[in-house]
Amino acid sequence: MKYLKQFSFCFFFLNSNLLFADVIEISPSADPYSEIQEALILASSGDTIKLSDGYYELEDSLSIDVDGISLIGSSINGTILSFINQQSGAQGLLVTSNDVTLKEFTVQNAKGDAIKAKGVDNIKFIKVKTEWTGGPNSFNGAYGLYPVESTNVLIDGCVAIGASDAGIYVGQSKNIIVKNSTAEFNVAGIEIENSYYADVYNNTATNNTGGILVFDLPSLPQQGGHHVRVFNNNVVNNNTDNFAPEGNIVGEVPRGTGILVQANSDVEIFNNNIGGNETINIAVVTYSYETDDEQYNPHPSRIQIHNNKFGISGHNPDLETGELAKILYELSKGDMPDIFWDGVVPISKILSSKVKKETIILGNNGDATFLSISPIKYMLPFLNPVIRDYDWFVGEISPLERVVLSEN
Repeated sequence: MKYLKQFSFCFFFLNSNLLFADVIEISPSADPYSEIQEALILASSGDTIKLSDGYYELEDSLSIDVDGISLIGSSINGTILSFINQQSGAQGLLVTSNDVTLKEFTVQNAKGDAIKAKGVDNIKFIKVKTEWTGGPNSFNGAYGLYPVESTNVLIDGCVAIGASDAGIYVGQSKNIIVKNSTAEFNVAGIEIENSYYADVYNNTATNNTGGILVFDLPSLPQQGGHHVRVFNNNVVNNNTDNFAPEGNIVGEVPRGTGILVQANSDVEIFNNNIGGNETINIAVVTYSYETDDEQYNPHPSRIQIHNNKFGISGHNPDLETGELAKILYELSKGDMPDIFWDGVVPISKILSSKVKKETIILGNNGDATFLSISPIKYMLPFLNPVIRDYDWFVGEISPLERVVLSEN
């Protein structure tokens, strides 16, 4: 009985915040910003701020800095937070606290990013929509859903439309799940950048410039992106012209790109439906720009591609944006492949016969076609540098482990 009492006391103590949690209900009003922001400031851990159905016009950025609270609307299309007349703030909503749940509402026309979460743990985006309603435009905000420098990130059942960089972007983070979501009419539909352990599955990326991007970039606090699984997604018809502001790295992505992997290691792409992308279905490339970051590794490695279903691609390549499509079109003489690897390897390994299979491993992808480049032959004008032998790159697939999020 003594131990039972001790257990009961501990259970009560650990869950007391739930027992005394409040639900603060808010409806559209003449000054919705003040009401919502005041509730977010005064909330305690375990509280829920519930926004009823309706249209909330906000002129200032909202922020959450209290751990353990939830901001919940009536439904993904029923509660609209509009920032069309936003006067201040770099985003629509900024989250800087842990254990926060955002659920069932839309953020429209934010001046900058729609929803940013920075340096947080256990952040959940569930049935949240971000949108710029005027269509693709370089003046739209850069990111829709934007968790960065965070851990245990869940994005589930969300929609992102019209971002001038990435609709769903997870950067410099660890332990990530992006699932059951739709990204369309963004430059990049879904982007995992400089991150560790990410599962991206059961999503639809369509009508973007590029469907799904897995990037690792230099000169960032976290780099060496690795262990990313991209599976069971529909990556189709990503043929929107690139509308990124000048100077953005995604501004180099050609219209008609399905999946693009740059400089990551341990990426597994499988069981996806990929097609209708007018330039390339899958490309694996080295980061080709100059950098002063001596610790940065620009080369991809251990990229496994298997059991995908490919549709038509390469039938109308974008030869005006960046260098990828132009080089590929020239090398292929217009016969564009489904899968492309640029063949660039470290100089120290350029003569190794193993490095090719250490970089890219192909499994069964039906009738998919392949193209790569021999860097030695590419430097010698009298030799054909093009490699189209798919079977040469077939190897044993070593499945990556699934991502499991930890919650406090």
